[in-house]
Amino acid sequence: MSQPGTITAHVYTSRAQIPVAGATVAVSQRLGGRHVLLAVRITDENGEIPPIPISPSQDSGGPEKVVPFTSLDIRVEHSGYQMEIIENVQVFPGINSLQEVQLIPLAKYAIPRNSYNVIQITPQPL
Repeated sequence: MSQPGTITAHVYTSRAQIPVAGATVAVSQRLGGRHVLLAVRITDENGEIPPIPISPSQDSGGPEKVVPFTSLDIRVEHSGYQMEIIENVQVFPGINSLQEVQLIPLAKYAIPRNSYNVIQITPQPL
């Protein structure tokens, strides 16, 4: 049996990578058409969350292709910033995966609902 991998996140704003403390990072996995919440963490003063252990996936890409990673979705929210949703983040067994997340500040009087950005990561052709 494979050892678990881990996922960490670094949340920042601007190209200078100014850390965003207090952002909510939710990690989920799609199973059977549903999202299963695996963990929720709050970023520290460096805009980081501690590693979250991720069990190796039992899913495969079909009878002839076994997928060697677990796909996750990450949702990052903080008041005053546009929400970021990153889909298909790949976590390999025994490896720590770092997801960089840049939050974009909202205009001062913007209504935050419906203000989000979705990033889809293409699976690696292994």
